[in-house]
Amino acid sequence: MSVIALSACGSGDKEAEKQAHARQAKASLAAAESVRKAEVEVAARVKANELGQIPVIMYHRIIKNPPPGDDRTPEQFRAELERLAAENYVPITAAEYVTGKIGIPAGTHPVVLTFDDSSPSQLTLDGMGKPMPDTAVGILQDVARKHPGFRPVATFYVIRDMFGKDKQEEKAQVLGWLKDNGFDIGNHTRDHLNLLSRSPEQVQDQIAAGQSLITNLIKTPPVTLALPYGNQPHDKKLALRGGASGVRYDYRGVFLAGYTPAPSPFTKDFDPIGIPRIRSKEKVGDCVKFCSTAWLDWLNSNATDRFTSDGNVNTVAFPKFKAPFVAAPFAALALPY
Repeated sequence: MSVIALSACGSGDKEAEKQAHARQAKASLAAAESVRKAEVEVAARVKANELGQIPVIMYHRIIKNPPPGDDRTPEQFRAELERLAAENYVPITAAEYVTGKIGIPAGTHPVVLTFDDSSPSQLTLDGMGKPMPDTAVGILQDVARKHPGFRPVATFYVIRDMFGKDKQEEKAQVLGWLKDNGFDIGNHTRDHLNLLSRSPEQVQDQIAAGQSLITNLIKTPPVTLALPYGNQPHDKKLALRGGASGVRYDYRGVFLAGYTPAPSPFTKDFDPIGIPRIRSKEKVGDCVKFCSTAWLDWLNSNATDRFTSDGNVNTVAFPKFKAPFVAAPFAALALPY
């Protein structure tokens, strides 16, 4: 009789445990659905479109009296940053862009600020280790102080002539400062040669040597490469991965020199081998259509084509009808509304 009672008791415990697990699973599902509903509501409210285009702006020197070309004055650079802040852009790094780690507030738009050729006008530190106020970094930090939420980050594509420094210790000092302050450092090759006219061996040698310039100073491999003059080698894949002299490189993105906004990294249009950038320039000459002022005007007038964040780095939000454009690696993060 006691054996039967014990058996019945054990069976009842198992049934109770099974029911408890079922209730817990149901509660977990309901909580997940509630979170999902809240995420969709936020995305819809801010009209999130994380499949939209992103301006990647290319700068060179920031100097007082620039010659014709790509250089900008401190006043012009500051004015462009002020415009970006006023239009709810938030800077992200090139590394964040290519890896899809775009963690900016809901309703804002990412912009990637890139600087080529490691000029002293981009960053020169004073005797106390602070950026000189008229350098690009000094101006960027000042604008960020005036506009909370406008992140003072950018990507610097460095070459052998590194911020006007000759000594290894001085070069390490500047790159270390950039790294310690949240800036991104990318490869621009060692000697800034046109890779279009080079052999496969020369292409890999230049890129690997550029990588060594960086890793010998700060030990952190760059995530992206910007091509000198925006020219791709004949074998485009060699810009993305390869090696020479025992140095291997494997990048998540390779940047060109113009002329359009870049696709979202979450779309099928994203091509890591050739990511477009926009020259910083007002509407003059070919820049009437193809430089930063013109493209920022266009993105402002075509807001539905611009990347707008839902504020959640773990989801990719977009209007439902855009679903066919989601790249397969990000399908599990999709948040259509």
